[in-house]
Amino acid sequence: MKKFLLLITLLISSFSQAQETKNGSIAGKLMDKEIKGETLPFANVIIKGTNLGTTTDIDGLYVIENLKPGIYTVVFSFVGYETLEAPNITVVADKVTEVNTALGSSAASLDEVVIKTVSRKDSQVALLLDQKKAIEIKESIGAQELAKMGVSDAATATTKISGVTSSEASGDIFVRGLGDRYLNTTMNGLPIPSDDVERKNIDLKLFPTNIIQSVSISKTYAAQNSADEASGNVDVSTRELLGIQELSAGLKVGMNTNAIGNANNFKASPNYDNVNLGFYSRDLKTRDALTQQTWNTQTADLPLNYEYSITAGKKIGENFKVLFTGSQDVAYEHRQGVFREFRANFINDSITDAETFAKSVNTTGLLNASYQIDENNEIKATSLFINKLTDEVFEGGRNGEASIFEETEPVEDLSQFIRDQNIKQTQLWVNQLAGEHQWNPKNILTWGAGYNKVDADEPNRIRNEVNFNNNLVQLGRTGGFQQRKSAQIINDEEFNGLLQNHLTIIDEDLKNLSFNFGWNYRNKERNFGSQFLGLEEATLNALNPTSIDNLSKVFTLENLQNGTLLINRLDPDRYLATLESTAGFLTANYGVDKININIGVRYQKDDLNVKYDVGNIPGRRGESDKSYNNFYPSINIKYAATESTNFRIAASKTITLPEFKEIAPFEYVSPTGQVTRGNPNLEASTNYNLDLKWEFFPSVDQLISLTGFYKNIENPISKVQDRGSAGVFSFFNSAEKAEIFGLEVETRLSLLKSEEESGYNLDLNLNASRMWHSQDLKELRDAQGNFIRTFRYKGLTKTDLQGASDWIFNGSLNISTNTPNAFLASVIANYASDKIFALGAPEIQTQSDLFYNDAIIEKGFVSLDALISQELGEHFNLKLTGKNILNPEIKRTQNIKPSTIGIETTETVRSYTRGATISLGVGYKF
Repeated sequence: MKKFLLLITLLISSFSQAQETKNGSIAGKLMDKEIKGETLPFANVIIKGTNLGTTTDIDGLYVIENLKPGIYTVVFSFVGYETLEAPNITVVADKVTEVNTALGSSAASLDEVVIKTVSRKDSQVALLLDQKKAIEIKESIGAQELAKMGVSDAATATTKISGVTSSEASGDIFVRGLGDRYLNTTMNGLPIPSDDVERKNIDLKLFPTNIIQSVSISKTYAAQNSADEASGNVDVSTRELLGIQELSAGLKVGMNTNAIGNANNFKASPNYDNVNLGFYSRDLKTRDALTQQTWNTQTADLPLNYEYSITAGKKIGENFKVLFTGSQDVAYEHRQGVFREFRANFINDSITDAETFAKSVNTTGLLNASYQIDENNEIKATSLFINKLTDEVFEGGRNGEASIFEETEPVEDLSQFIRDQNIKQTQLWVNQLAGEHQWNPKNILTWGAGYNKVDADEPNRIRNEVNFNNNLVQLGRTGGFQQRKSAQIINDEEFNGLLQNHLTIIDEDLKNLSFNFGWNYRNKERNFGSQFLGLEEATLNALNPTSIDNLSKVFTLENLQNGTLLINRLDPDRYLATLESTAGFLTANYGVDKININIGVRYQKDDLNVKYDVGNIPGRRGESDKSYNNFYPSINIKYAATESTNFRIAASKTITLPEFKEIAPFEYVSPTGQVTRGNPNLEASTNYNLDLKWEFFPSVDQLISLTGFYKNIENPISKVQDRGSAGVFSFFNSAEKAEIFGLEVETRLSLLKSEEESGYNLDLNLNASRMWHSQDLKELRDAQGNFIRTFRYKGLTKTDLQGASDWIFNGSLNISTNTPNAFLASVIANYASDKIFALGAPEIQTQSDLFYNDAIIEKGFVSLDALISQELGEHFNLKLTGKNILNPEIKRTQNIKPSTIGIETTETVRSYTRGATISLGVGYKF
């Protein structure tokens, strides 16, 4: 009842960040008819009947901003040239209308005026204008630009922004070297939950580009945002209806080269028998599945990727708009390589043919509706549903070369074989209601509320570990759970809201003063459970399967009833976690002439509680209760040196809260057997951030920028190889502080720009980052100076920051035509240099120079994508896409120095390729 009343309250009084106006803009380029191919600078562009206008710049470009929605006549004039009036130019709130034309000594006809459909908020022009006006340091990439790059999801979209990369090993997004825990993710300005127990933020791959309007990263903190960030805030803006109506459909087919190479033997788990239309459903309980469901793999159908989508929207009457977009894509992937695990510089486990077969089905539906009550009041509702299903089969040791620590003796002449079959289903439902009300020209109230629900389950995971040779298949004999079926559930429920008022005090040409104040609330609750059931033979070799591909033959109800098989049951592991965050904020924005100063402060109270009942700690039960309440200041200063040049400086203090999974001591076992567990003693980090940026806009669609940044993190949280536990990773405040210095450079340039229909355009986007980063390694002692533990090893007192690459490069080259049947070709490349996957740690605390586990390094690699797109008439579009064309080897390495020989070598501990993906798509607009 309390939550219901809270939701009602939020619906009355909350929402996302306020926009300063609800006006639109007119922008474009003016050409000189008398000099072919030349622009016309310093011409007048006036809104007829008003005193609003501007002049074109040296490149013939102009922008008239802050126009109220409506229909206008634009007047173009230049001394000695005929004046041109362009009537019926429609301006839409929050959008840019592009009007391109030419002037000459003779009168121009209206046919020479090119008026593009109202520019979408996801166009490069609109986003660069937004970036130019923004107070904070912000970068965005829109759906139009993503389409040019062939990007398929929001996660890939973020890696096209300077200073952003992703970890192939963990899947995390890293902004300026800081990973998942230092990032905050929102949708339309409101929080969205994680879909994965291993992460703070939702997997952005769940957001296909057909539901995205734009993806933006605010790299500097502003007081209206949550203070739980250090690297930035990623906001996914979902699509809205453009224009009056829309109806389109698409179909794409393709293949992954690795997967199609295994077309005759692409493995799937028996769980896939319970999948219909991309949704998993099964009534069989885990206990019954031990004997009533097979343990053997099956063969999937021809592993071809495909995707289909439909989008439909309509404006009903003058005020109501509705849009629905839905899609489902099916993708196959195959990986094969090496897995090794070392402990104290000696080999523990070795699998030289680690192999993964994966099939994923992603089903997405977005419904957006908006109602314009009048020109000053609007209400929007957004509902997003995502169902992601992944069926995965891992195998290792089929070649007879695998060795698992202490499983068998060498004299037995047996090798090991591991198979892990898992199906994961994530259902995410995000609901948002928002409103904006302009009480008067100087007072805007925005509010919103959200209700989010996530069910992220592993309903039936199947694992087998056996010993075998050419004559014998023997069930694993260590621990009693080497033949097991398990289930895991995550249920997240969240209420959130925001109330914000923007009040303008002074609004003059050279001076402005405004205040922004409001309130945030977030209440998130997670219910987690995991259950293991295992089968074990009563005596060794009582049951010997005939083949590693027919293990199910011995797991029968008869063998269970006659006592040959025994059931082992672990008590369920559970944790219940809650996060309640309440905040109030105030910002003051003062602008005079070319300087704009924005000062803000946020008071945020975070209460984090985790109650756990898990089997891997003494007594099983425990509780971690943490509360943080602080003031978080921010300052953003912008100096507009010229109309096309900005200088910015920003400074702030923020916090990094430990995540549920980082605190709860539950042990999650990967298919390779590596374990990740939380640490109830983990504490929050405090972050101090400083940014300096220069940006130059040569035109409305071009940008050159250079940024320098510094971050000081007190008590940074790191993923560390835990002491005395082979294959166990945990989370620690392993340093007193970490520091990052960095430089970012970005260019978005038009190398060729043709105004003729037969001409070509050539665009180049490049960004690069260089970072210097380090953290000290703690040595803990009590008040009397007695040694407790150390994170130092190998004589190291400092190390690099986990997840941070020294170098990051992103680039794309796009060629396009102006013909009615437009052609587009793009090449996109990315590179991130080596980064630490997990920090090293001592194995024996008192002999850390000799017995230690060195850091695991994720090696850098280059990825290359390409896209060719051709429009065919008014309705059809063809796209040929190639992703990961180079198919580089993904590799993690570790330095190993056995105490017996004292020679250090670099060993590969994980390697594989993902395969190149080639696809052909066709789209149709009605």
